[in-house]
Amino acid sequence: MKLLMRVIFGLFVFTNSPATEIGPEELIRQTADQVLMEIKANSTKYREDPGQLYALVNEVVLPHFDFIAMTDLALGKYKKKINAAQKPLITAEFRTLLVRTYGKALLEYNDQVIVYKPMEGSVGDGNVVVRTEIEQPGGFPIPLDYRLKLGSQGWKVFDISVDEISLVTNYRSSFARQIKKKGVDGLIKLLKQRNEQL
Repeated sequence: MKLLMRVIFGLFVFTNSPATEIGPEELIRQTADQVLMEIKANSTKYREDPGQLYALVNEVVLPHFDFIAMTDLALGKYKKKINAAQKPLITAEFRTLLVRTYGKALLEYNDQVIVYKPMEGSVGDGNVVVRTEIEQPGGFPIPLDYRLKLGSQGWKVFDISVDEISLVTNYRSSFARQIKKKGVDGLIKLLKQRNEQL
């Protein structure tokens, strides 16, 4: 599962074009190629300086992800235990964890082919699942589903599934264990420690 998750951010990254100008599937299709081309052309630079890699991910990914919704999904029932002071802290740390962990996956891209499957949901309703498969030479394709909602700031990704396993809710059990043992502040501290190690 860890290996499959590492593929995600290498195959799904956005530019800064307004998300409402084109549909969600076309947004993914057009911009994935552009960003992956940048990574492929300058992989040495990003390997030598992770700071530039994180800056790239922050610039092109963050505007198109709803990290508040992603954090709520990861917290599950425990989101009701988060107070107003803790919410921005845990959201920021979770965002940093995702950016740093999966930002590194950009460097592992090896010209895999992205196959786009029929999209689920309705653009008119503002809630869709963009379905893709990543072809693997000599192996089975990896199904990747991207869940997006249309809001006042355009299309935002709020979850990604790998082989029908949610990336965000995959953190739910570990978050729950930490909150049970050491409370919400303990979870925030743990996330900070993990981010310092990445």
